[in-house]
Amino acid sequence: MATVASPYEVLGVPKNASADQIKKAYRKLARQYHPDRNPGDASAEERFKEVQTAYDVLSDPEKRRAYDSFGAAGARGAGSPGFGGMRFEEFDVGDLGDLLGGMFGGGVRQNANRPTRGEDLEARVRISFEDALSGVQVRVPVEVDTVCSACHGTGAEPGTSPIVCPECGGRGVVSEAQGLFAFSQPCPRCHGNGSIVEKPCRRCRGTGRERTTKRYSVKIPAGAKTGTRIRLKGKGEAGQHGGPTGDLYVVVDVEPSRLFQRRGSDLVLDVPVTYAEAALGASVQIPTPDGPVSLKVPAGTESGKLLRVKGRGAPHVKGNGKGDLLARISVTVPKKLSKSEREALEEYGKVSRERPRERVFPS
Repeated sequence: MATVASPYEVLGVPKNASADQIKKAYRKLARQYHPDRNPGDASAEERFKEVQTAYDVLSDPEKRRAYDSFGAAGARGAGSPGFGGMRFEEFDVGDLGDLLGGMFGGGVRQNANRPTRGEDLEARVRISFEDALSGVQVRVPVEVDTVCSACHGTGAEPGTSPIVCPECGGRGVVSEAQGLFAFSQPCPRCHGNGSIVEKPCRRCRGTGRERTTKRYSVKIPAGAKTGTRIRLKGKGEAGQHGGPTGDLYVVVDVEPSRLFQRRGSDLVLDVPVTYAEAALGASVQIPTPDGPVSLKVPAGTESGKLLRVKGRGAPHVKGNGKGDLLARISVTVPKKLSKSEREALEEYGKVSRERPRERVFPS
């Protein structure tokens, strides 16, 4: 008998894969083998069903734990070599209650059909620096799993309903006696669901879910920066068995500005000034997000000096008001001098009392 692939093998993920890794692998394979992309391809349709079944097991923490512990909830059911039974050494402390329940005839009741919250989703949106400062409304497309619009999540063709599994009587588990012990494991026929779909829905191929693209209008608040996360409650993946829908998190990427740099809510602006303006002091016009202002450069200002302009920075995302604009002074040195400029500087050099190296390199 051929060995049935485990759900991990079906999705191509390791046994210690995270929920995010499992979800990414499922989405990739589901898109690849979806019947709508492979019309008339029976092997692709079969592969699609295997992927759906594997994801159903590994995306549910309880089902995944049952599979890891009992080895009986594989992508195609239990009973294949290596997955049909359960060895004593596979028990951990968390299985002790199941073991004792089996000893006294109680068995383990898999609550496979319990309501399960849908997965949270994340989408990224890129906006301009100017829109980040003023705030903007954007449309965000998101690919999500939703409840099938035809069968409303039952997985059964409209007009029909799932039936109670005849093997487990709807419990989702079966018991196997081994000496003094009675071990319970997920039902190999219904995979722990407790019900069987005899006539699968043609729209969702019996999964009860369908892939669709939704577009949401998202308000990016003024002052948003790269990494800002905006939560849209209930816009994530649909829940299972009537469970609540997950949330959508929109992550903002802001394009860099040609003039300004962000420091939280403060903005940094490089302001070039001449040597004369820095030495004598001057009033210079500089740009701000709200329009030009006059900046007073004190006499004797050196390169690198930060001059603060209150309230001309980015809006605070939480709270009122704005940050400040930090004007970083850069003293320019002319590369070419006219004759009169050179003569003036030579004369200045003769009368100047500045000895900058004496402060740095004392003798």
